[in-house]
Amino acid sequence: MKTLRKIVKIDEEKCNGCGLCIPNCPEGALQIANGKAKLVSESYCDGLGACIGACPQGAIITEKREAEEFDEGAVKQSLKERAITTAHLHEELPVQRGKTVDAICIASRVTSALNQWPVQLMLVNPKAPFFQGKDLLVVADCVPFAYAGFHQDFLKGKSIVVGCSKFDDTDLYEKKLIALFRQSNVRSVTVINMEVPCCYGLHSLVQRGLQNSGKKIPTEQVVIDIKGERKSIT
Repeated sequence: MKTLRKIVKIDEEKCNGCGLCIPNCPEGALQIANGKAKLVSESYCDGLGACIGACPQGAIITEKREAEEFDEGAVKQSLKERAITTAHLHEELPVQRGKTVDAICIASRVTSALNQWPVQLMLVNPKAPFFQGKDLLVVADCVPFAYAGFHQDFLKGKSIVVGCSKFDDTDLYEKKLIALFRQSNVRSVTVINMEVPCCYGLHSLVQRGLQNSGKKIPTEQVVIDIKGERKSIT
């Protein structure tokens, strides 16, 4: 059944078939066909556009049009079948298993948990719907590179803002955080920063933002060491 909703649109003239969008689609709605990215099925696309930021050509946007309704059950079944298929590739091709097969298997196991765009604190709209009633991560921008399991261990099911308290405009950050806390009704805030001294400023910014917003929101801090391990939770 078709309904009027948001869904991704791919500009084939801009698309170069690099495939970077595919592992960034949690629903597995994209594939490369004839050298271009295409939708596997309209019903697999939730229209959130998690793939947009992964496209270096700017070939993916979202549009509102008549499309098949998003089918979460069909997505889960498709991902399950894909995982089984790639597992068989490893079992049946132990000698021929090369980089291409490995890449397919990795993509089938590890998918992006990002459900919003943008993520930079200086760019987000404090009134954005993806903040409403959500658990919020405030993350130093080095953390996702240092901590390998960031998407699965922290990001899944949460909203996020990222930034650097050393090099970015902290006055702007504080104003953005105050507005976000006042206008979004976030349920909780988790600050994740690196163990280096300059990175702790992010936690201080969040504390000041909460105080000046007049909101009382449960908070916690997670520290990641330079080896990419979780050091402490307070």
